[in-house]
Amino acid sequence: MSAPDRRPSAEGTGTAHPLDNPARTALTGPDAHFAERRGRILRYPVDVTPWLALPDTPDAQDWADVAALAGPGASVTLTAFRDPPPADWQIVFHAEGVQLVDDGVDAAPDPEALLLGPADVPEMLDLVGRTRPGPFLPRTVELGTYLGIRRSGVLVAMAGERLHPPGHTEISGVCTDDSVRGQGLASRLVRAVAHGIRERGEIPFLHAAASNTGAVRLYESLGFRLRRRTEFLSAIVPADPAPRTDARTTAPGAGRLEQVGQQ
Repeated sequence: MSAPDRRPSAEGTGTAHPLDNPARTALTGPDAHFAERRGRILRYPVDVTPWLALPDTPDAQDWADVAALAGPGASVTLTAFRDPPPADWQIVFHAEGVQLVDDGVDAAPDPEALLLGPADVPEMLDLVGRTRPGPFLPRTVELGTYLGIRRSGVLVAMAGERLHPPGHTEISGVCTDDSVRGQGLASRLVRAVAHGIRERGEIPFLHAAASNTGAVRLYESLGFRLRRRTEFLSAIVPADPAPRTDARTTAPGAGRLEQVGQQ
């Protein structure tokens, strides 16, 4: 694998590169119309994608705002996090991941790929339920272009777009039904989605579980390279996590939920 990309960024977001904290740079940039905010915490609507964005160095008040935004007993999903949540939060999922970026992908449209939209969501959810590529929810399709391949009218493979950090678009939801595995459909769809991203002058990237070595090898064979290693975490908000006062100012309570954008 190639060495991770450590190039600086001029995005002014407080991170070294927009892909270092991709959910946050997306929600403060191209995906801002989806953003829900409480204090310094940002998230997508819970029926769009589960990613929640912390500041680069979260403090006690940030975790209180996460808890207030999600609610007691809710599960919150984080990526690119650096520190564990507070001790009273129950971690229910923790996995190492990799972030790969376009390094010469042979991107090209595919003649069999069909544009998928809201009317296709029930079939997309069914395919995801069978193949488990990662989070895909009823409104995930609103995040960007999704392409699929049908056989005998049945959706058997798909791939599409998720996070949009400045200058980049994440390829996600890549999955293939068992009945058509080995036919190269996932590779074709990734190339086709990457082509659309490139046509906009953006750089395709994606995430994968580090343990999914087969998928990582596939993406590398298509022309993606390892940029950085990351971690994925899901944790349960405790029953009474919020401080009585703002941990930064000692003023009463934490901030309110703000709908930053309009869906």
